[in-house]
Amino acid sequence: MTRTEYPWLLPSAMAETPDPDAEDGPGGRRGARPRRTLRDWVVDTLVFLLAAAIGVAAGEASQEAGNAEVVVLVDQLLGAAACCALWVRRRWPVGLALVLLVVSTVSPVAGGAAMLSLFSLAVHRPFRPVAAVGALALLTAVVQPLIRPEPSTTYLVSVIAGLVLVLLVVGWGMLVRSRRQLYVALRERARRAEAEAVLRAEQAQRLAREAIAREMHDVLAHRLTLLSVHAGALEFRPDAPPAEVARAAGVIRDSAHEALQDLREIIGVLRAPGEGEGAADRPQPTLATLDALVAESREAGMTVELDNTIDDPSAVPAATGRTVYRIAQEGLTNARKHAPGAEARVTLRGRPGDGLTVEVLNPPPRGDVPRVPGSGQGLIGLTERAVLAGGRLEHGRTRDGGFRVSAWLPWPT
Repeated sequence: MTRTEYPWLLPSAMAETPDPDAEDGPGGRRGARPRRTLRDWVVDTLVFLLAAAIGVAAGEASQEAGNAEVVVLVDQLLGAAACCALWVRRRWPVGLALVLLVVSTVSPVAGGAAMLSLFSLAVHRPFRPVAAVGALALLTAVVQPLIRPEPSTTYLVSVIAGLVLVLLVVGWGMLVRSRRQLYVALRERARRAEAEAVLRAEQAQRLAREAIAREMHDVLAHRLTLLSVHAGALEFRPDAPPAEVARAAGVIRDSAHEALQDLREIIGVLRAPGEGEGAADRPQPTLATLDALVAESREAGMTVELDNTIDDPSAVPAATGRTVYRIAQEGLTNARKHAPGAEARVTLRGRPGDGLTVEVLNPPPRGDVPRVPGSGQGLIGLTERAVLAGGRLEHGRTRDGGFRVSAWLPWPT
Protein backbone atom coordinates (compact mmCIF):
# COMPACT_ATOMS: atom_id res chain seq x y z
CA MET A 1 0.00 0.00 0.00
CA THR A 2 1.38 3.41 -0.99
CA ARG A 3 0.46 6.85 0.32
CA THR A 4 -0.71 7.96 -3.14
CA GLU A 5 -3.22 5.09 -3.34
CA TYR A 6 -5.00 6.34 -0.22
CA PRO A 7 -4.59 10.11 -0.17
CA TRP A 8 -7.04 10.45 2.73
CA LEU A 9 -4.32 9.00 5.01
CA LEU A 10 -2.27 12.15 4.52
CA PRO A 11 -2.52 14.77 7.28
CA SER A 12 -3.87 17.43 4.92
CA ALA A 13 -6.51 15.27 3.22
CA MET A 14 -9.66 17.31 2.87
CA ALA A 15 -10.31 17.06 -0.85
CA GLU A 16 -13.87 15.76 -0.94
CA THR A 17 -15.69 18.02 1.51
CA PRO A 18 -14.28 21.19 3.07
CA ASP A 19 -14.18 21.42 6.83
CA PRO A 20 -16.95 23.81 7.93
CA ASP A 21 -14.76 24.89 10.84
CA ALA A 22 -11.74 25.64 8.65
CA GLU A 23 -10.71 29.27 8.36
CA ASP A 24 -8.40 31.15 6.08
CA GLY A 25 -4.82 30.97 7.21
CA PRO A 26 -2.16 33.65 6.95
CA GLY A 27 -2.24 35.36 3.62
CA GLY A 28 -5.82 34.23 2.97
CA ARG A 29 -4.82 30.71 1.87
CA ARG A 30 -7.61 28.21 2.38
CA GLY A 31 -6.43 25.16 4.31
CA ALA A 32 -3.45 26.86 5.94
CA ARG A 33 -3.04 26.08 9.62
CA PRO A 34 -5.31 28.50 11.47
CA ARG A 35 -4.43 30.10 14.76
CA ARG A 36 -6.13 28.56 17.78
CA THR A 37 -8.97 30.60 19.15
CA LEU A 38 -10.20 30.76 22.73
CA ARG A 39 -13.03 28.40 21.79
CA ASP A 40 -10.51 25.88 20.43
CA TRP A 41 -8.54 25.95 23.67
CA VAL A 42 -11.69 25.46 25.75
CA VAL A 43 -12.94 22.57 23.59
CA ASP A 44 -9.54 20.84 23.52
CA THR A 45 -9.20 21.17 27.29
CA LEU A 46 -12.63 19.66 27.86
CA VAL A 47 -11.85 16.80 25.47
CA PHE A 48 -8.59 16.12 27.30
CA LEU A 49 -10.27 16.12 30.71
CA LEU A 50 -13.07 13.84 29.48
CA ALA A 51 -10.57 11.36 28.03
CA ALA A 52 -8.57 11.49 31.26
CA ALA A 53 -11.69 10.82 33.34
CA ILE A 54 -12.59 7.82 31.18
CA GLY A 55 -8.99 6.60 31.41
CA VAL A 56 -8.95 6.85 35.21
CA ALA A 57 -12.14 4.81 35.43
CA ALA A 58 -10.72 2.21 33.04
CA GLY A 59 -7.47 2.12 35.03
CA GLU A 60 -9.32 1.40 38.26
CA ALA A 61 -11.24 -1.36 36.53
CA SER A 62 -7.94 -2.81 35.30
CA GLN A 63 -6.57 -2.90 38.86
CA GLU A 64 -9.73 -4.56 40.17
CA ALA A 65 -9.50 -7.19 37.42
CA GLY A 66 -6.34 -8.57 39.07
CA ASN A 67 -3.83 -7.60 36.36
CA ALA A 68 -0.16 -7.49 37.21
CA GLU A 69 1.36 -4.20 38.39
CA VAL A 70 3.46 -3.98 35.23
CA VAL A 71 0.37 -4.32 33.06
CA VAL A 72 -1.47 -1.67 35.07
CA LEU A 73 1.53 0.68 34.82
CA VAL A 74 1.80 0.19 31.07
CA ASP A 75 -1.96 0.82 30.74
CA GLN A 76 -1.67 4.05 32.67
CA LEU A 77 1.33 5.26 30.64
CA LEU A 78 -0.38 4.43 27.34
CA GLY A 79 -3.60 6.06 28.52
CA ALA A 80 -1.77 9.24 29.57
CA ALA A 81 0.05 9.38 26.22
CA ALA A 82 -3.25 8.87 24.39
CA CYS A 83 -4.90 11.72 26.30
CA CYS A 84 -1.99 14.06 25.57
CA ALA A 85 -2.07 13.06 21.89
CA LEU A 86 -5.59 14.48 21.61
CA TRP A 87 -4.07 17.98 21.50
CA VAL A 88 -2.91 17.28 17.90
CA ARG A 89 -6.23 15.79 16.74
CA ARG A 90 -6.98 18.91 14.66
CA ARG A 91 -3.75 18.59 12.69
CA TRP A 92 -3.59 14.80 12.15
CA PRO A 93 -7.11 13.48 12.80
CA VAL A 94 -6.85 10.40 10.56
CA GLY A 95 -3.43 9.27 11.69
CA LEU A 96 -4.18 9.93 15.35
CA ALA A 97 -7.44 7.95 15.20
CA LEU A 98 -5.64 4.97 13.62
CA VAL A 99 -2.86 4.96 16.23
CA LEU A 100 -5.21 5.33 19.20
CA LEU A 101 -7.51 2.57 17.96
CA VAL A 102 -4.55 0.20 17.73
CA VAL A 103 -3.34 1.27 21.20
CA SER A 104 -6.80 0.86 22.71
CA THR A 105 -6.84 -2.75 21.51
CA VAL A 106 -4.16 -3.65 24.06
CA SER A 107 -4.82 -0.87 26.59
CA PRO A 108 -8.42 -0.22 27.67
CA VAL A 109 -7.27 2.96 29.45
CA ALA A 110 -6.73 4.56 26.03
CA GLY A 111 -10.24 3.61 24.89
CA GLY A 112 -11.78 6.96 25.86
CA ALA A 113 -9.14 8.90 23.92
CA ALA A 114 -9.64 6.58 20.93
CA MET A 115 -13.42 7.17 20.88
CA LEU A 116 -12.98 10.94 21.18
CA SER A 117 -10.46 10.97 18.33
CA LEU A 118 -12.90 8.92 16.24
CA PHE A 119 -15.66 11.42 17.01
CA SER A 120 -13.39 14.33 16.02
CA LEU A 121 -12.53 12.53 12.79
CA ALA A 122 -16.22 12.08 11.95
CA VAL A 123 -16.84 15.78 12.58
CA HIS A 124 -13.95 17.15 10.52
CA ARG A 125 -13.44 14.69 7.66
CA PRO A 126 -15.60 13.39 4.75
CA PHE A 127 -17.28 10.02 4.61
CA ARG A 128 -14.56 7.91 2.96
CA PRO A 129 -11.82 8.26 5.60
CA VAL A 130 -14.43 8.09 8.36
CA ALA A 131 -15.83 4.85 6.92
CA ALA A 132 -12.35 3.29 6.64
CA VAL A 133 -11.31 4.24 10.17
CA GLY A 134 -14.77 3.28 11.45
CA ALA A 135 -14.34 -0.21 9.97
CA LEU A 136 -11.05 -0.50 11.87
CA ALA A 137 -12.83 0.64 15.03
CA LEU A 138 -15.44 -2.08 14.58
CA LEU A 139 -12.68 -4.63 14.17
CA THR A 140 -11.03 -3.30 17.31
CA ALA A 141 -14.29 -3.71 19.22
CA VAL A 142 -14.24 -7.42 18.24
CA VAL A 143 -10.55 -8.05 18.92
CA GLN A 144 -10.09 -6.05 22.13
CA PRO A 145 -12.24 -8.35 24.36
CA LEU A 146 -10.10 -11.29 23.18
CA ILE A 147 -6.81 -9.62 24.16
CA ARG A 148 -8.05 -7.89 27.32
CA PRO A 149 -11.24 -9.64 28.42
CA GLU A 150 -13.51 -8.13 31.03
CA PRO A 151 -14.03 -10.56 33.94
CA SER A 152 -17.46 -9.20 34.87
CA THR A 153 -19.04 -9.62 31.40
CA THR A 154 -19.06 -12.21 28.67
CA TYR A 155 -17.27 -11.87 25.37
CA LEU A 156 -20.50 -11.45 23.42
CA VAL A 157 -21.73 -8.66 25.65
CA SER A 158 -18.40 -6.85 25.40
CA VAL A 159 -18.42 -7.11 21.58
CA ILE A 160 -21.99 -5.86 21.29
CA ALA A 161 -21.30 -2.96 23.64
CA GLY A 162 -18.16 -2.03 21.71
CA LEU A 163 -19.90 -2.17 18.33
CA VAL A 164 -22.81 -0.05 19.55
CA LEU A 165 -20.43 2.49 21.07
CA VAL A 166 -18.44 2.81 17.83
CA LEU A 167 -21.60 3.25 15.74
CA LEU A 168 -22.98 5.85 18.15
CA VAL A 169 -19.74 7.84 18.16
CA VAL A 170 -19.38 7.80 14.37
CA GLY A 171 -23.06 8.57 13.78
CA TRP A 172 -23.06 11.43 16.25
CA GLY A 173 -19.93 12.92 14.72
CA MET A 174 -21.33 12.72 11.19
CA LEU A 175 -24.56 14.33 12.39
CA VAL A 176 -22.62 17.23 13.90
CA ARG A 177 -20.66 17.60 10.66
CA SER A 178 -23.81 17.65 8.52
CA ARG A 179 -25.39 20.30 10.77
CA ARG A 180 -22.28 22.45 10.50
CA GLN A 181 -22.24 22.12 6.74
CA LEU A 182 -25.93 23.04 6.64
CA TYR A 183 -25.22 26.12 8.74
CA VAL A 184 -22.35 27.14 6.45
CA ALA A 185 -24.55 26.63 3.37
CA LEU A 186 -27.40 28.67 4.86
CA ARG A 187 -25.02 31.44 5.87
CA GLU A 188 -23.55 31.56 2.37
CA ARG A 189 -27.04 31.56 0.88
CA ALA A 190 -28.01 34.46 3.15
CA ARG A 191 -24.94 36.39 2.00
CA ARG A 192 -25.83 35.80 -1.64
CA ALA A 193 -29.45 36.80 -1.01
CA GLU A 194 -28.28 40.02 0.65
CA ALA A 195 -25.97 40.78 -2.26
CA GLU A 196 -28.79 40.09 -4.73
CA ALA A 197 -31.10 42.38 -2.76
CA VAL A 198 -28.50 45.16 -2.98
CA LEU A 199 -28.21 44.60 -6.73
CA ARG A 200 -31.98 44.70 -7.13
CA ALA A 201 -32.14 47.93 -5.15
CA GLU A 202 -29.43 49.45 -7.33
CA GLN A 203 -31.26 48.30 -10.44
CA ALA A 204 -34.49 49.82 -9.16
CA GLN A 205 -32.68 53.12 -8.56
CA ARG A 206 -31.20 53.01 -12.04
CA LEU A 207 -34.58 52.28 -13.59
CA ALA A 208 -36.11 55.14 -11.60
CA ARG A 209 -33.40 57.50 -12.85
CA GLU A 210 -33.99 56.36 -16.42
CA ALA A 211 -37.74 56.86 -16.06
CA ILE A 212 -37.17 60.36 -14.70
CA ALA A 213 -34.76 61.10 -17.53
CA ARG A 214 -37.31 59.97 -20.10
CA GLU A 215 -40.02 62.16 -18.60
CA MET A 216 -37.69 65.15 -18.44
CA HIS A 217 -36.61 64.52 -22.00
CA ASP A 218 -40.22 64.55 -23.18
CA VAL A 219 -41.04 67.76 -21.33
CA LEU A 220 -37.81 69.41 -22.43
CA ALA A 221 -38.53 68.50 -26.05
CA HIS A 222 -41.99 70.05 -25.70
CA ARG A 223 -40.57 73.29 -24.27
CA LEU A 224 -37.90 73.56 -26.94
CA THR A 225 -40.55 72.96 -29.60
CA LEU A 226 -42.63 75.87 -28.25
CA LEU A 227 -39.54 78.03 -28.09
CA SER A 228 -38.74 77.20 -31.72
CA VAL A 229 -42.32 77.92 -32.83
CA HIS A 230 -42.42 81.38 -31.23
CA ALA A 231 -38.92 82.22 -32.43
CA GLY A 232 -39.95 81.20 -35.96
CA ALA A 233 -43.05 83.40 -35.72
CA LEU A 234 -40.86 86.39 -34.86
CA GLU A 235 -38.58 85.57 -37.76
CA PHE A 236 -41.40 85.40 -40.32
CA ARG A 237 -43.34 88.36 -38.84
CA PRO A 238 -40.75 91.09 -38.46
CA ASP A 239 -43.52 93.67 -38.95
CA ALA A 240 -45.67 92.32 -36.11
CA PRO A 241 -47.07 94.85 -33.62
CA PRO A 242 -44.82 95.57 -30.64
CA ALA A 243 -47.32 94.02 -28.23
CA GLU A 244 -47.21 90.68 -30.06
CA VAL A 245 -43.41 90.81 -30.27
CA ALA A 246 -43.18 91.45 -26.54
CA ARG A 247 -45.62 88.64 -25.77
CA ALA A 248 -43.69 86.20 -27.97
CA ALA A 249 -40.41 87.28 -26.39
CA GLY A 250 -41.90 86.67 -22.94
CA VAL A 251 -43.01 83.18 -23.93
CA ILE A 252 -39.56 82.45 -25.34
CA ARG A 253 -37.91 83.70 -22.14
CA ASP A 254 -40.16 81.62 -19.85
CA SER A 255 -39.77 78.51 -22.00
CA ALA A 256 -36.00 78.90 -22.07
CA HIS A 257 -35.90 79.34 -18.28
CA GLU A 258 -38.04 76.26 -17.65
CA ALA A 259 -36.02 74.24 -20.19
CA LEU A 260 -32.84 75.27 -18.39
CA GLN A 261 -34.28 74.08 -15.07
CA ASP A 262 -35.23 70.74 -16.57
CA LEU A 263 -31.82 70.42 -18.20
CA ARG A 264 -30.11 70.96 -14.86
CA GLU A 265 -32.11 68.10 -13.37
CA ILE A 266 -31.44 65.71 -16.23
CA ILE A 267 -27.65 66.13 -16.23
CA GLY A 268 -25.98 62.90 -15.14
CA VAL A 269 -29.05 60.74 -15.78
CA LEU A 270 -28.83 58.49 -18.83
CA ARG A 271 -31.71 57.84 -21.17
CA ALA A 272 -32.46 54.16 -21.56
CA PRO A 273 -32.08 52.85 -25.15
CA GLY A 274 -34.81 51.11 -27.09
CA GLU A 275 -37.58 53.66 -26.69
CA GLY A 276 -40.44 53.19 -29.12
CA GLU A 277 -41.39 55.73 -31.70
CA GLY A 278 -43.63 58.55 -30.58
CA ALA A 279 -42.33 58.50 -26.99
CA ALA A 280 -41.72 62.24 -27.11
CA ASP A 281 -45.41 62.81 -27.77
CA ARG A 282 -46.60 61.09 -24.63
CA PRO A 283 -48.59 63.37 -22.29
CA GLN A 284 -46.83 63.73 -18.97
CA PRO A 285 -48.74 63.86 -15.66
CA THR A 286 -48.71 67.06 -13.63
CA LEU A 287 -50.21 68.24 -10.39
CA ALA A 288 -53.34 69.28 -12.28
CA THR A 289 -54.00 65.63 -13.17
CA LEU A 290 -53.99 64.52 -9.52
CA ASP A 291 -57.78 64.86 -9.36
CA ALA A 292 -58.08 62.56 -12.36
CA LEU A 293 -55.85 59.99 -10.61
CA VAL A 294 -58.08 60.05 -7.53
CA ALA A 295 -61.20 59.75 -9.67
CA GLU A 296 -59.70 56.80 -11.51
CA SER A 297 -58.93 55.06 -8.21
CA ARG A 298 -62.50 55.64 -7.03
CA GLU A 299 -63.84 54.15 -10.23
CA ALA A 300 -61.71 51.08 -9.52
CA GLY A 301 -63.60 50.59 -6.23
CA MET A 302 -61.30 52.38 -3.79
CA THR A 303 -62.42 54.84 -1.15
CA VAL A 304 -60.06 57.79 -1.50
CA GLU A 305 -60.17 61.13 0.31
CA LEU A 306 -58.21 63.98 -1.26
CA ASP A 307 -57.16 66.94 0.90
CA ASN A 308 -55.52 69.43 -1.46
CA THR A 309 -54.80 72.97 -0.33
CA ILE A 310 -53.00 74.01 -3.53
CA ASP A 311 -55.32 76.48 -5.22
CA ASP A 312 -53.28 76.94 -8.39
CA PRO A 313 -51.63 73.67 -9.52
CA SER A 314 -50.12 75.42 -12.53
CA ALA A 315 -47.96 77.49 -10.18
CA VAL A 316 -46.12 74.37 -9.05
CA PRO A 317 -43.03 73.54 -11.15
CA ALA A 318 -43.76 70.84 -13.68
CA ALA A 319 -41.01 68.51 -12.43
CA THR A 320 -42.26 68.78 -8.85
CA GLY A 321 -45.84 68.17 -9.98
CA ARG A 322 -44.81 65.02 -11.81
CA THR A 323 -43.02 63.75 -8.71
CA VAL A 324 -46.09 64.41 -6.55
CA TYR A 325 -48.27 62.58 -9.05
CA ARG A 326 -45.97 59.54 -9.09
CA ILE A 327 -45.83 59.39 -5.28
CA ALA A 328 -49.61 59.54 -5.01
CA GLN A 329 -49.99 56.98 -7.77
CA GLU A 330 -47.60 54.49 -6.12
CA GLY A 331 -49.16 55.03 -2.70
CA LEU A 332 -52.69 54.39 -3.97
CA THR A 333 -51.54 51.35 -5.91
CA ASN A 334 -49.93 49.85 -2.81
CA ALA A 335 -53.04 50.63 -0.74
CA ARG A 336 -55.28 48.92 -3.29
CA LYS A 337 -52.94 45.92 -3.41
CA HIS A 338 -52.18 45.36 0.28
CA ALA A 339 -55.22 46.91 2.02
CA PRO A 340 -58.24 46.38 -0.23
CA GLY A 341 -61.40 47.95 1.11
CA ALA A 342 -59.58 50.36 3.41
CA GLU A 343 -60.01 54.11 2.95
CA ALA A 344 -56.92 55.88 1.63
CA ARG A 345 -56.18 59.52 2.31
CA VAL A 346 -54.07 61.77 0.08
CA THR A 347 -52.94 65.03 1.66
CA LEU A 348 -51.20 67.85 -0.23
CA ARG A 349 -49.84 70.96 1.49
CA GLY A 350 -47.35 73.67 0.66
CA ARG A 351 -46.58 77.08 -0.70
CA PRO A 352 -43.71 78.73 -2.58
CA GLY A 353 -40.59 78.98 -0.47
CA ASP A 354 -41.74 76.43 2.15
CA GLY A 355 -41.86 73.42 -0.14
CA LEU A 356 -44.54 70.92 -1.01
CA THR A 357 -45.61 68.02 1.25
CA VAL A 358 -47.56 65.03 -0.05
CA GLU A 359 -48.76 62.14 2.11
CA VAL A 360 -50.61 58.94 1.28
CA LEU A 361 -52.01 57.15 4.33
CA ASN A 362 -54.09 54.01 4.54
CA PRO A 363 -55.29 52.13 7.65
CA PRO A 364 -54.76 48.40 8.14
CA PRO A 365 -56.87 46.09 5.96
CA ARG A 366 -60.18 44.86 7.22
CA GLY A 367 -60.36 41.17 8.03
CA ASP A 368 -58.11 38.53 6.54
CA VAL A 369 -56.52 39.70 3.33
CA PRO A 370 -54.39 37.40 1.15
CA ARG A 371 -50.78 38.48 1.35
CA VAL A 372 -49.60 39.89 -1.96
CA PRO A 373 -45.84 39.63 -2.44
CA GLY A 374 -44.02 42.84 -3.27
CA SER A 375 -40.42 43.61 -4.14
CA GLY A 376 -40.37 47.12 -2.69
CA GLN A 377 -38.74 48.48 -5.83
CA GLY A 378 -41.55 50.99 -6.35
CA LEU A 379 -40.77 52.68 -3.05
CA ILE A 380 -37.06 52.58 -3.85
CA GLY A 381 -37.78 54.34 -7.13
CA LEU A 382 -39.91 56.96 -5.36
CA THR A 383 -37.13 57.65 -2.89
CA GLU A 384 -34.66 58.07 -5.73
CA ARG A 385 -37.07 60.36 -7.56
CA ALA A 386 -37.59 62.54 -4.47
CA VAL A 387 -33.85 62.78 -3.78
CA LEU A 388 -33.11 63.77 -7.37
CA ALA A 389 -35.76 66.49 -7.06
CA GLY A 390 -33.95 67.88 -4.01
CA GLY A 391 -36.41 66.52 -1.45
CA ARG A 392 -36.85 63.48 0.75
CA LEU A 393 -39.28 60.60 1.16
CA GLU A 394 -40.23 58.45 4.14
CA HIS A 395 -42.35 55.32 4.23
CA GLY A 396 -43.28 52.67 6.75
CA ARG A 397 -45.99 51.14 8.87
CA THR A 398 -47.96 53.17 11.38
CA ARG A 399 -48.67 52.18 14.97
CA ASP A 400 -52.13 50.86 14.14
CA GLY A 401 -50.81 48.62 11.36
CA GLY A 402 -51.49 50.93 8.41
CA PHE A 403 -48.98 52.28 5.94
CA ARG A 404 -47.76 55.82 5.33
CA VAL A 405 -45.82 57.39 2.47
CA SER A 406 -44.73 60.98 3.02
CA ALA A 407 -42.49 63.23 0.94
CA TRP A 408 -41.27 66.80 1.01
CA LEU A 409 -40.25 68.51 -2.22
CA PRO A 410 -38.80 71.96 -2.77
CA TRP A 411 -41.03 74.69 -4.22
CA PRO A 412 -38.94 77.74 -5.06
CA THR A 413 -40.48 81.18 -4.92
